[in-house]
Amino acid sequence: MSVKATPAVGDACEIQFVDEGKVENVRTAMKSAEAIGLLAETFRILGDPTRIKIAFALSKEELCVCDIANLLGVSQSAVSHSLRTLRQMKLVRFRREGKIAYYTLDDEHIANLFDEGFRHVEEFL
Repeated sequence: MSVKATPAVGDACEIQFVDEGKVENVRTAMKSAEAIGLLAETFRILGDPTRIKIAFALSKEELCVCDIANLLGVSQSAVSHSLRTLRQMKLVRFRREGKIAYYTLDDEHIANLFDEGFRHVEEFL
């Protein structure tokens, strides 16, 4: 443990203090650079409002491109482009039934991410 005095700056510590035990606990639990990079990329992909709307819709119901385009009031081309991006990140998957491709979220983890995210932001509305 080390302590060093530093000038107070807003919400920063007023002294330099490192709790070596806590730092080591977190260092041990820290995820790999690859996992952190993939999560950052996932959040980047989900940073687009249209893709969030699509993923949210798919968390509620399996839908085809036409359904999603109608729901969001955007072109099928825009929906297809967004779905391709979401599919590349393994956030959504599809199944074919005849000539129609139905999309859904890839797994419940994505739905949980949305549930938690909306629970967080709706506290401020």
